[in-house]
Amino acid sequence: MSSRLSLRLRLLGAATAGVIATGVTGALSSPASAATQVYSENFSAGPGTFVPTGSVSTATGAARLSGSLITDASLTSAPIALTGYSGISVSYTRTASGLDLGEAFTVAYSVDGGAFTTLESARTASGAASFQLPSSVDGRTVRFRFSLDAGSALETLTVDDVLVQAAGGGGGPTDPPGGTLPPVTDVTAPGPYAVTIDPTAGPGNDGWLVYPANAGQNGVNHPVLVWGPGAGSDPAAYEDMLRQWASHGFVVYSEVSSSSGAYMVDALDWIEDQDVSPTSPLYQDIDTSEVAFGGHSRGSIGTFDVADEPRLETTIHVAGGSFDGNGPDNLRNPALYIGGDDDFATSNVERDYANTDVPVWFNVLNGTDHIAATRNGRHIITAWLRWHLADEEFRRTQDFLRSGCTFCGLGETRYKNW
Repeated sequence: MSSRLSLRLRLLGAATAGVIATGVTGALSSPASAATQVYSENFSAGPGTFVPTGSVSTATGAARLSGSLITDASLTSAPIALTGYSGISVSYTRTASGLDLGEAFTVAYSVDGGAFTTLESARTASGAASFQLPSSVDGRTVRFRFSLDAGSALETLTVDDVLVQAAGGGGGPTDPPGGTLPPVTDVTAPGPYAVTIDPTAGPGNDGWLVYPANAGQNGVNHPVLVWGPGAGSDPAAYEDMLRQWASHGFVVYSEVSSSSGAYMVDALDWIEDQDVSPTSPLYQDIDTSEVAFGGHSRGSIGTFDVADEPRLETTIHVAGGSFDGNGPDNLRNPALYIGGDDDFATSNVERDYANTDVPVWFNVLNGTDHIAATRNGRHIITAWLRWHLADEEFRRTQDFLRSGCTFCGLGETRYKNW
């Protein structure tokens, strides 16, 4: 059995039975090689995480910058987090065509939002280029920019196969890159923490607080997920999923949901109080700067309602599209949408996706109805939380934003605005 097929079976095969798959340790680990891939972009699905200005086309599967007398063409990547990485190199292919004397293309990088430093600037070039970046970028945030200073649309720079690699990270080339939580090699398996459940928690003493039993060990502060169940259900219906996320290091709170998300904001206020209360089992162990709201069905609708809460880093919407298509208007941060190919709510989620202006990733899971959507998508949610709340930036491309990503084989996958 191929490793890809085995992974898909673990992700979906036993999901509707409510069994947390343990998988094979290392199934999602980084390649055992001398270098670790941090980021890649081949422009096969548009500009990807790069922001274009001026005349830029990706119609041929590569990025083509064309000259102009009005605006210089450029491509600038989104910030790439290098937390836990060292020995950074960048490679790409480029071909300059038709540039006259005095015209040039330039490739440059910026660290932590600072000024750009030139890697190369030339009038003619063809083929692959590779550069080792200085050690001063290790563990920082870096952006890359390709620009063209030329006056004619017939003068072009073609860029493809951008790859950022690290010589090591987290202690060795086969270890997962570092984040704020203990690393894991398989998000389909339970995480490294034993789990404690308090079913009489929250502002009204009627919510579930699900958290790592040894919270705060080794100085870890734990990110927060507030989860809204679907209509007619309660946290107990999601116990295996809440346990899974808490085992990976997240403090998870859930109570009976409503279409108004005000209860989620109240819950977050209560969680912040736990972090500063000496009588709380989570005293000074919560990372209140890393927070997600999410939910299933009505829980998703409530999440849309308060998605403009300024303390949020991301929102998660499972089988719960807004009824009027206006739910995405409140989004301010990256959003995860999960639907099912046999789910009556998917048409609403489709409409929300079309109306979404923030970065969004959407998977319509195969063989999935409305009830099974959260359970079948729980491992996607685990990886999403580890990316957005625990700073595991390598998951951007490994698990989500590339063709052949970890979860792309589970159903129809789309993403935009990255």
